[in-house]
Amino acid sequence: QVQLVESGGGLVQTGGSLRLSCAASGRTFSTLTMGWFRQAPGKERDVAAVISGSGTTYYADSVKGRFTISRDSANNTLYLQMNNLKPEDTADYYCAARAGAMFTLRKSLYDWWGQGIQVTVSS
Repeated sequence: QVQLVESGGGLVQTGGSLRLSCAASGRTFSTLTMGWFRQAPGKERDVAAVISGSGTTYYADSVKGRFTISRDSANNTLYLQMNNLKPEDTADYYCAARAGAMFTLRKSLYDWWGQGIQVTVSS
């Protein structure tokens, strides 16, 4: 079992920055594939960024060049640095983890989820 706790969300103006953190516990962090997903009001939950245990990353086109996903195995923490935020980035952001090294964007294949954290970008 893995517990995930997100922090760092909030309200920011267009063009601003936020850094989300996700503290993980319960399993060896380096063995987990980790991801950030987001769900805007009235829309499905979609992948924003994923990082494997070895550091391979993927970004959705909508965030590429603005968001950076990273992980700190010493502190069992996942990060999402979000720069140049836009109103369309407004969503609930979820940290997710799956056991094993298989790199996937499919949310149904992630085993554990955080409770989510709200990010609001004002225009």
